[in-house]
Amino acid sequence: MLKKAGFVAATAAGLMMIGSTAFAATTDDHGYTPDPSFGDAYATFIEGGGALGYGAASLVAGAYAGVLTSPALVLHSLEHHH
Repeated sequence: MLKKAGFVAATAAGLMMIGSTAFAATTDDHGYTPDPSFGDAYATFIEGGGALGYGAASLVAGAYAGVLTSPALVLHSLEHHH
């Protein structure tokens, strides 16, 4: 269960990063894309870094919890099948 939660959290973080740029690019500008300002690029970098950090932390926490609890879950399931 915890592995799935970590995977879902990492997937959600990744989709948030992809979704924010996809929604921002939906305007029809006839092929002209202005260069972003330094402030816009910096804000995007900070937001993306935060999302990446949250996703990585969620993935590591989920994997760590899964590794710790998996042996106990396997042993518990084997006790009921004797």
